[in-house]
Amino acid sequence: MSTVDQTDLLRRARNRRAAVTGATVAAATATAAAVTPAPEARPAEATGPAPLSHAQQRMWLMDHLGQGGALYNVPLATRLRGPLDRAALATALTGLTERHAVLRTGYPRRGDQPYQRIDPVAPVPLPVLDATGPEQLAAEAARPFDLATGPVLRAVLLRHGPEDHTLLLTVHHIAVDGGSLPFLASELGALYRAARDGVPSQLPPPAPSYADYARQERAREAELTAAADILAAGLSGARPLSLLRPVPPGARERRAVLHAAPLDPAVMAGLRGLGGRRGATLFTVVLAAAFAALRTASGQGDLVLGCASGHRARPEFRRTVGLAVNTLAVRANPSGDASFAELLALVRTALLDAQQHHEVPFDLVVERLGAASRGVDGTPLLSVSCDLVQAVEPLALPGLEAENVDLDLGLAKFGLALLVEDGPRPRVLVQHDRDAVDGTVAARLADAFAAVLTAVAGDPDLPLSALPGERLAAAEHPVVAALSAEPTVAEAAVVENPDGPPLAYAVVRGPVTPSGSALRAALRGRLPAAELPLAVTLVDRLPRHPDGTLDRDRLPGAAPHAQGPLAEGTLAEGPLDVVRQAYGELLGATPPADGDFFALGGHSLVAVQLAERLRTRTGLPLTGLDILERRTPRALAALLATRAEERRAALAQAGARPQHTGARPQHTGARARTAGARTGTVLLTGATGGVGAAVLQELIAQGRPVRVLVRPESAHLPALTGAEVAEGDLGDLDSLRRAVEGVDAVIHSACTFTDHATDLAAMRALVDGWRGGPFVFVSSIDAYGRPAGTEVPEGGRSGAPVTPYGQAKLDCERILFEAAAGRGRATAVRAPIVWGPHHRLRDQLRWGATGPLYQAALAGRPIGLPDSQEWHGASWVHAAALARALTACLTPDHPAAGRVVNAVSGHLSWADFTAELVRLLGSDSPITATPDADEELRRPWHYRADLLADVLAPEPGEDWRSVLAAMVR
Repeated sequence: MSTVDQTDLLRRARNRRAAVTGATVAAATATAAAVTPAPEARPAEATGPAPLSHAQQRMWLMDHLGQGGALYNVPLATRLRGPLDRAALATALTGLTERHAVLRTGYPRRGDQPYQRIDPVAPVPLPVLDATGPEQLAAEAARPFDLATGPVLRAVLLRHGPEDHTLLLTVHHIAVDGGSLPFLASELGALYRAARDGVPSQLPPPAPSYADYARQERAREAELTAAADILAAGLSGARPLSLLRPVPPGARERRAVLHAAPLDPAVMAGLRGLGGRRGATLFTVVLAAAFAALRTASGQGDLVLGCASGHRARPEFRRTVGLAVNTLAVRANPSGDASFAELLALVRTALLDAQQHHEVPFDLVVERLGAASRGVDGTPLLSVSCDLVQAVEPLALPGLEAENVDLDLGLAKFGLALLVEDGPRPRVLVQHDRDAVDGTVAARLADAFAAVLTAVAGDPDLPLSALPGERLAAAEHPVVAALSAEPTVAEAAVVENPDGPPLAYAVVRGPVTPSGSALRAALRGRLPAAELPLAVTLVDRLPRHPDGTLDRDRLPGAAPHAQGPLAEGTLAEGPLDVVRQAYGELLGATPPADGDFFALGGHSLVAVQLAERLRTRTGLPLTGLDILERRTPRALAALLATRAEERRAALAQAGARPQHTGARPQHTGARARTAGARTGTVLLTGATGGVGAAVLQELIAQGRPVRVLVRPESAHLPALTGAEVAEGDLGDLDSLRRAVEGVDAVIHSACTFTDHATDLAAMRALVDGWRGGPFVFVSSIDAYGRPAGTEVPEGGRSGAPVTPYGQAKLDCERILFEAAAGRGRATAVRAPIVWGPHHRLRDQLRWGATGPLYQAALAGRPIGLPDSQEWHGASWVHAAALARALTACLTPDHPAAGRVVNAVSGHLSWADFTAELVRLLGSDSPITATPDADEELRRPWHYRADLLADVLAPEPGEDWRSVLAAMVR
């Protein structure tokens, strides 16, 4: 693991409960005993599903709001050299999930509420792959989890040689924290030794389950909420760090940037000595230095920093594996020109006070703060963290040499993190979300933080004003300052114009946004006429370079820009009344049109519930994230009006007939309301994927009524086309049965790719509910395995070995064709690599079967291709051509209907593909023929696609060079 990745910090961070020493610990223990009731005995066997803990619910909400992705993946990578017993390792991993049920827990929901579903013990898959490079490891670690279906633990072995492997374990943060990882590592080693030697493990009985932990926490809700009121009062009047800038709305990558500055080991010794003399730990000294550095850099005296705290204080849960970590908000505001020693005492006391409430979930504090939990521009109050991290220990397996592998996912949970890495080569690390902090500011802050630590290690009595550092908030351009004073402007920028007045740009937020001309008119009262900008252009976000600095080349020209979506059109009172009514039902009172969601008592879970209610009533796409961003009924109603207009435009562009769309699309939600499907309705699964999106577009263009199965958080994507939306996913079998009810045809294109048991169960559920009509299944040429010949006919025999993915496709085909007898016409369309201008297809190009070639070309590394005289390459199909093929199979008299057929646009040699890829990427990678080329590149097969040749004929722009160029760009 890399020192820069936030998931890595889970393993490195020390338990903040041990952040004070000596008398401080005694005081903390005594005070906590006074306010925390004695631990209760473990409850009797609980009935019903367990709730999520507060920390888990926060993770679940982030995932549900589309802000999870790989952000909460916790990967552990270890290089293992020696005679590895793979069977024993697989047995040990399964034993680990048997001991700790949280590792085999899924998180579905009933209605609006998620719950813990503990699955039976099952073997943990341990696939073995040939190692191809660090990109392979990062791609595997970054694969998102499906929290509803599970699993939340993945394992893979990358083989470098016969006795040289890299073991990658990836766990979702919802199941572990930093305190869990030492237990897991120790037990995995013991279980491996026992399985290898064929003896019992001798491990102690497992600790109480995390489900019990969550039940106990929820049983104390009233007590914790009362304590949250106290903590919220202590944060009253605080505001976010001024160095942070507003981040773009919506789901985003949260890419991290790291800046480092070395520290002399003697400095670390001096800091330890300082802490010992002042009754504080090294972390407390580091935290005080972070306050001092940020105070100088920002010019703010009153600051709030976050730090992680484990809260396994109850003895019975000390060894429980799970997410038992909390965020503590530490506030410090030294008076006058205090010395660093005085600041240290202040921080020590504030940290101790925070520790007294270490079990109070911070999300409860945020709820109590309401609108005060964010600044006026939407920046969270707690956006800066501080930590002391240690070197990572590898996973040690008996009989093997173990070495930790650095693995950086490059993601940031906080806007800004100030870290000190302790060890033989200590250093300061400043990590920041590149959208939240300017890269130049962060780099200078790293140097300033290191200088402060060095200074106070030598003289802790220095006044804060005498510490190294400088004010980093750069002087603003007068136009930027004037625009920023407008309450609706979240961010502004100015570009000087050599031919006249400057050009100004603004990102606006709020219930009613002004036009660019209105903002320019407002500047007349703030600026001299000579300083007025030529125009104020509204943009959704300011374009930035990777280091966070403004990218002026990507700003639009001087022509006044169109107004933002919330300023378009006139909002009818009807939608506004519907929104206000829904607000009132969930928040207890009907709010005014401009009432703020947070000020009214709203929080993340209510946002999800409100979005569900408004989707059902309006038939328009809406997510919980939309609620959190728009915040007022007026802004939300305007958004709904905009999406209604987008839908009308999408239907007009697709050429769909109005009589096929109905008054509004129907959302199933958690109830079955699909029996009245329109005649000819096609159920489409996977509509938000690369293939499904193309199929949906094709069906809409043909004027067919469509019902799409999608998750609630993605419902707005297909709904914009006018399709009927059935909410659900492959792991929710009831939702599949409801979705298929009453339809006249099915195109099943959804797939988990890796969870084959879920794919098979989903197919069984769909065919159970299928009552007739055509059923088209998107299969894969992987189902052919490695055929004996090079010309593969449609529906030909499979050749061993068949990959697990290919076998899952074969099994799904078998389930479908067995169910089709006397019911309808079933067709399996086997497709190869799918290319097209969709973000998921682009991701597959970068990280899928062609990923090693793409990443090598991107990095300029040499690329070795098979040196055989045979043809080696890949078959491929354009997404639009595949969509035409799938819809053609709905026609009963088409020759492909009712059979196993192939859909292939063409066959492309690796030499041609790689040469074009290198050219498109502007790479200087040398391409050579070598006997050591990856065995996976030795693919000599051409797949016949005779029965679908008519619809697969390429249309303009569907040649391989055009589509590859579109995907690369």
